[in-house]
Amino acid sequence: MRVLLAGGGTGGHINPALAIAEIIRTHDPSAEFLFVGTPNGMEAKLVPQAGYRLETMHVAGFQRKLTLKNIRRNIQAMYYLAVSQPRARKIVKQFRPDIAIGTGGYVAGPILHAAAHMGIPCVIHEQNAFPGVTNKMLSKEVSHVMLTVEKALDYLHPGCPYTVTGLPVRGGISQMDRAAARRQLGFDDGMCILSFGGSLGAGCINEAMAELIPWHVKQGLKINHIHGYGGMGKDSFPAAMEHAGVPLKSDRLRITEYIHDMDVCLAAADLVICRSGASTLAELEAVGRGSILIPSPIVTGNHQLHNANVLGDAGAAIVIEQKDASPKRIIREVEMLYHDRDRLTEMGKNAKKLEIADTDERIWKIIKTLTQPQ
Repeated sequence: MRVLLAGGGTGGHINPALAIAEIIRTHDPSAEFLFVGTPNGMEAKLVPQAGYRLETMHVAGFQRKLTLKNIRRNIQAMYYLAVSQPRARKIVKQFRPDIAIGTGGYVAGPILHAAAHMGIPCVIHEQNAFPGVTNKMLSKEVSHVMLTVEKALDYLHPGCPYTVTGLPVRGGISQMDRAAARRQLGFDDGMCILSFGGSLGAGCINEAMAELIPWHVKQGLKINHIHGYGGMGKDSFPAAMEHAGVPLKSDRLRITEYIHDMDVCLAAADLVICRSGASTLAELEAVGRGSILIPSPIVTGNHQLHNANVLGDAGAAIVIEQKDASPKRIIREVEMLYHDRDRLTEMGKNAKKLEIADTDERIWKIIKTLTQPQ
């Protein structure tokens, strides 16, 4: 099987593409792959690191707000658009794929459009509850649409063939026992909070944790806490802890720039405080953990809020928009959950109910059906 995968710009698009490639490789070890991405996106690093071949092409979105800078950007985007079509046709024609799979990002548009018009089976995977502009356009051209959540269907082409597959998550993320994870971290059986804002960190989460952690330490509450403050907090957060007289590491605390053992930390946690990217939420569902979600407001289509509301509406999460996420509000929510463990346990059960445990098999079934001889 020859598989063409297109997507990129951010890890939210490229990581699902890499996961889908691994699903295919598991079922068909002889499969050949070609990724198409942009030269400056995360795919330029992640795809070769994973051992796959990458072709690149320049693409860019159009800016709606008309400023002098954006006018120049739009002129460049028009040029990229003009040259992307022949470039896409050339890539598809030379590789001769049995199937083309898009996972979002502007680069998926010309590749999937070219492949569809050449009669090649095409599939897209939409990670978010609110789809990106590329997948919205492609939904009327492709053979099948794979969705993480059914809510996304409201924004796609009416009548498009679809399957709710869920989002593939990292292997082992849901397999560790909570007690074993806590032993590995050196924590006792007290409530365990995991908070993070991604590799770069999130200012509003760091600000809240800079008050929450000293609060529960000085209150003497039986709380274990893991916090990843990210690159943006590497100077300010340790300084805030020093000012508050709180160590970065103790029997109950592990405060670090980046969390390298997220599988262990998620398994140990009772409550997770984080953003609401698609991959993070799929992992919360896989491990069945209640959460306080603070969606990033600076993402396309405010899709993180749509993602978070899926868990919020199911009683699996407390959703707080960033404008309302003051440290006092976060402390108040944590204090209520600390004293109402039944509610926290129920939130975790509700998250687990949202999990699609056979995501890999659903994805493989669609790919196999579209590529096998009729």
